[in-house]
This record gives sequence, C-alpha cells and structure tokens, in this order.
Amino acid sequence: MPRHPDAPRSDDPWEGYRSGSAGYRRISASVFLAGMATFALLYTTQPLLPLLSREFDVSPAQSSLTVSLSTIGLGLAMLVAAPVSERFGRTTMMHVSLLGSSIVCALAAFAPTWSTLLGLRLLLGVVLAGLPAVAMAYLTEELHGSAAAQAAGLYIAGTALGGMTGRLLAGLLAQLWDWRAAQLGMGGLGILCAAAVLALLPRSRRFTPAPPGLGEAVRSTRAILRDPALLMLFGISLTAMGAQVGIYNTIGFRLEAPPYALPVALASLVFLVYLGGSAASTIAGRWSSRVGRRTVAPVAAVVMLLGVVLSLAQPLWLVVVALAVSTAGFFALHGVASGWVPVRARLGRGGAAQASSLYLFAYYLGSSVFGTAAGSAWEAAGWAPVVALCGGLVVVALGLTLLLRRTHSLEPGGGTGPGPQTAG
Repeated sequence: MPRHPDAPRSDDPWEGYRSGSAGYRRISASVFLAGMATFALLYTTQPLLPLLSREFDVSPAQSSLTVSLSTIGLGLAMLVAAPVSERFGRTTMMHVSLLGSSIVCALAAFAPTWSTLLGLRLLLGVVLAGLPAVAMAYLTEELHGSAAAQAAGLYIAGTALGGMTGRLLAGLLAQLWDWRAAQLGMGGLGILCAAAVLALLPRSRRFTPAPPGLGEAVRSTRAILRDPALLMLFGISLTAMGAQVGIYNTIGFRLEAPPYALPVALASLVFLVYLGGSAASTIAGRWSSRVGRRTVAPVAAVVMLLGVVLSLAQPLWLVVVALAVSTAGFFALHGVASGWVPVRARLGRGGAAQASSLYLFAYYLGSSVFGTAAGSAWEAAGWAPVVALCGGLVVVALGLTLLLRRTHSLEPGGGTGPGPQTAG
C-alpha cells in the first residue's frame, strides 16, 4: 500500500517543532490566523442581533438563531469531520473549511428572506467545522510536547481576537452601511486569512492515518467516553461556552436599551474586551506548562464567575470591566481545557481529533442551547435572569475543574491530585 502523503517515515526520528524554530513560528502564525477567522465568521451576526430583529421583525430570541444555527451546524458537522481527518489528514481539511466558510459568509449578504439567511448561517457552521475539528490535533501531532500547551493558548488567543475583530468590524460596517455590508466585509476578511494560512501552514509530518472502517471509530469513541477526565472536560466546554455566548448574545440588547441607549457601533466597542481574553489564553498556556493544567483551570473558572456576577452593576464602565474579567476567565479556561483534550486522548488510546471534535461539539451545543435561552431570559425579565443562568453554568464548570484535580494522570509516573502534570 502506498504511504499516505501526510504519514511520517518509519526511519524519521523527528519529534516535532520546538518553540523558537521556524516551523513553530509558521504554525503559530497559521493557527492564530485560523482561530481569528473562525470566530470572526462564526459570530459576525452577534453585534447585529438588534438590527436583524428590527429588519426582519423577529424577537431577540429568534434573532439569536443566526448565531445558534451556525454553532449547532458546526458542532454536528465536527462529529463527521474529525473521523474523516483521522483517515485522510489534517491540512487539506483546514484549508477547504476556512475558504469555503468565508465564501458562504459573503453570500449571506445577499439573503433575500429571513429563512434564507438562517439557512446560509447553518451552512456556514457546517462548512467551517473542518478547521476547529482538527486544529488541536494538528498542534498535538506536529509540535514537540514542550511547545504544545503554549501553541494551544496562542490558537485560543486567535479565536479571542477573531471574536473581537469580527464583532467590531461587523458593528462598524453595519453602522456605516447596513448588516449586508457587514456580512460581505467579514467574508472578505476570512478569504484573506485563508490565503495566509495556505501559504504558511506546514504540511503534516507526524500524522498517522487511522485504519479504515467503522470498527476503529467505535473503538476510539469508546475509549474516549470511558475516560472520566475527558467527560469532565466536555462538561466544562458545554457550560463555560454556554455562559459566554449567553452573556454576549444579550449584552447588545442591554446596551441599546435605557439607561445606556447606545448605537450599534458604540455598543460593539464592548467587544474590545476580547483583547484581554486573547492575552489571558496565552498566559494560561504558559502557566499550564509550568504548574499544570489542573492548577490553572479552577483559577480561570473563578475569574470568569467573578466577572459574570459583577455584570449586575449599573454604571457602564463597571459593566465593561465585568465583561473584560469574565471574558479573560473564559478564554483562559477554554485554552487550558481544549489543549488538554487531545493530549489526554492520545495517552488513553483515543483519537486526538475525535476527542477534540467531541469537546467542540459540547462547546457549540452549549453555545446554541444557552445562547438562545439567554435571549428568552432577557425578554422575560431583563439582565438579572441572564446573570442567574450564566452564573449557574460557570459554577458547574468550576465544580468540574475541582473534580479534575482528583483524576488520575495518564502520564508515565503521573498520579492523582494537583501536582504539575501538564499533559494527561
């Protein structure tokens, strides 16, 4: 049988790109841009929800479907994308996914009806799925173990910056022209990022194709679902992301209402707090390499919870501070957890990409379900029930991080407890 083009040679002693090498820099730049484009495309409509609600005469909860359908489409499609990548490789899927979703985003600018817009947003999520489904697995395979946690933090930093950039630019373009210009502009940004990633991302060198057939996929899934630590990480993904999207799906409505009464462009400036999230994920990645993921994760969850509760304040400056704190905590927690999953899966003989896709399925399921639920909470009684919902989700995430400290490490010589285990 001919060797898969992404498979390593049997005589290749190479152990992955180390921090500081040219390959590491190219990978870091590529995954940063890919992460940025992913979130910019996925959440383009989030700052536009009040505009869409008025344009199409739909409720706040209905307008949030432009976000929720994209995320649920992405989550479901990743369940297919990850096993496919285990067989055929990572890089091609990443390139096709990023370019295709950018084109769909641009096409949404020409949607003539509400149902057409929702259909295109669902399609965007499905096409985009190939990139986040394999990004963490690619990093785990191609980077030396000493560099993986830091690069994972950098990828999450890119998603944080993308979340901020997409929302800010979309809000600005909508203020200058309309929501259609925002969609078209963000699609163009995605195409530029796709071209840069195509030029920079090194081809896989350590990828090993999985044996074909359903049996191997079932075996791998069984190994993943039998690991209590991975199940807890999936639970963290579900609850933390549900809280994050719930807050941001409704903050635009709060800022447009009295006593703030901000126009969409000014309200979109609140997403500048994502800069703190970008920095927090990078810092959390570095600290995970030093003191262990088991130590960093609970701290990040506590920071996020403090920010969510603080958002009950009325002064605008304090609301912005609260969002900055909760966002920093979220991206630190997500950066740690998402980087932990493929490493733990590989040590436990599960598929790295498959485990990452299950983590992200939970992530986007939380976004879809609780993002829409937060819209309903806002319609019912304002901001307080939104905080109650999202704060409760973060409390669950915090509890899971504390339970994770007691799980057994799969590292050789690893044990139970809060020691500085950085891998399993």
